[in-house]
Amino acid sequence: MKKEITGSVKVIPLGGLEQIGMNITAIECDDSIVVVDCGLSFPEEEMLGIDLVIPDVTYLKENIDKVKGFVITHGHEDHIGAIPYVIKDVNVPIYATKLTMGLIDAKLKEHNLTKSVKRKVVNYGQSINLGCIRVEFIRTNHSIADAAALALFTPAGTIIHTGDFKVDYTPVFGAPIDLQRLGELGKKGVLALMCDSTNALRQGFTMSESTVGATFDKIFADNKNSRLIIATFASNVDRVQQIINSAVKYGRKVCVEGRSMVNIIEVAEELEYLSIPDGTLIDTEEMKNYTPDQIVLITTGSQGESMAALSRMAANLHRKVSIMPGDCVVFSSTPIPGNEKSVAKVINELGMKGAKVIFQDTHVSGHACQEEIKLIYSLVKPKYSIPVHGEYRHLMAQKECVMSLGYAKEDVIIAKSGDVIELSQEKAEITGKVPTGAIMVDGLGVGDVGNIVLRDRQNLAENGIIIVVLTLEKYSGQLIAGPDIVTRGFVYVREAEELLDEAKSVVWESVSECMDKNITDWSKIKNTIKDDLGDYLWKKMKRNPVILPIIMEATL
Repeated sequence: MKKEITGSVKVIPLGGLEQIGMNITAIECDDSIVVVDCGLSFPEEEMLGIDLVIPDVTYLKENIDKVKGFVITHGHEDHIGAIPYVIKDVNVPIYATKLTMGLIDAKLKEHNLTKSVKRKVVNYGQSINLGCIRVEFIRTNHSIADAAALALFTPAGTIIHTGDFKVDYTPVFGAPIDLQRLGELGKKGVLALMCDSTNALRQGFTMSESTVGATFDKIFADNKNSRLIIATFASNVDRVQQIINSAVKYGRKVCVEGRSMVNIIEVAEELEYLSIPDGTLIDTEEMKNYTPDQIVLITTGSQGESMAALSRMAANLHRKVSIMPGDCVVFSSTPIPGNEKSVAKVINELGMKGAKVIFQDTHVSGHACQEEIKLIYSLVKPKYSIPVHGEYRHLMAQKECVMSLGYAKEDVIIAKSGDVIELSQEKAEITGKVPTGAIMVDGLGVGDVGNIVLRDRQNLAENGIIIVVLTLEKYSGQLIAGPDIVTRGFVYVREAEELLDEAKSVVWESVSECMDKNITDWSKIKNTIKDDLGDYLWKKMKRNPVILPIIMEATL
């Protein structure tokens, strides 16, 4: 007898919609919440001094009794990066596949959290019961091994979350995506499909990762006399494997540069997701013992990040590696939207140093294009579609793609982070909102830098600061010393003595005016100085520096 499906289930994206990164979604049913992924995003240009951005998990903290665990789809930063920060407040078990868990372990170790967090490695096809929700891990392909889609069986029906995926029939490591299992679930009936939208704007199919191997082989064959420097994403273990295969074939030694690259290669080799023949890897210090044609250097920095190894080499800031004329540098990635300028800058710098730069055909995406998205929908046949993982334009492109398969407009739900999507057999609708947002990590400070601090930083960066120092007598309030003016980032002092003398006169007049009116409240005196000096500088220079008056008290 078929079990009757009743009630409703809530899908609450806490991040990852209308942006690429910071993926985290709560699935809630009765007294159980299961959290899919827990990722970070990287700061935008205007986030001065910020290292990382993590999701606001207030909703999970408020409902901590219901939260049964984190289920993780794969090991990329935008899916696991926030775990060490979030787990301090929401300490529940983590479930993931072997390589994904290896990378999570490395993060927890860095934060000294290994002992306090429960973790369980899950195999494909295995199910785990978390309250009233059962979760099954299904094999998919992506640009990192051990990626999984998740089937979440709830009393209200089955929800399938694809995670980041592509359909790769010839993966470098492991087996192809388990389309058969997705088809079986589709036959039994699926309430909703949450599908990756990153490449929904692209027609056709995504090429197999193994096609890059042939391109590398040709690059190695065509550049036999050059030192090869290949920049790629640290987490693309299959790409690293193909570079190593070509290096072994052409008798080259392999060096690895960049902290994240070194860490991931260590974890992947230890867990046997990378096969590196003995004697292939050498330390960067040992490079001097070999001729350039005997070396291939694998490095981070394919996105032009200023602190990554390749950017430092291009700018002559790297301690161990200098770019030499005749080097061949390969960019094995496509610039993420917004990074094009940084990548172009690094390519130009490399070219000026006499290096040959290759960036055509050296990369394939890890995300599904339109035809693969249609294939998954045709197999899963969900009642409702919830496009995830992408900016608004990507989500809308998936909506159009799904509607071309005959879905009604109201059955494709375009949500924002924080929306509560309530699903039942009868209807799907957005019924509410929960608090979400971006929490900024600066050094060791988590969340202590907010919009006001960022606004101050931008103001300081754009306009500079003027500090006005003066000393008042304790009882009479008379000006004893000053005003002295110190500036940073406003004008070059030696060439602006006249301006600063006039500024001092303005401050002097402001203080005298306060004395005449018997104003002794320091905050009022400071505000008067700020207003008068601000007006003067705006009229004189059309600039708005940050003005910081400091009043000291002295007794004569």
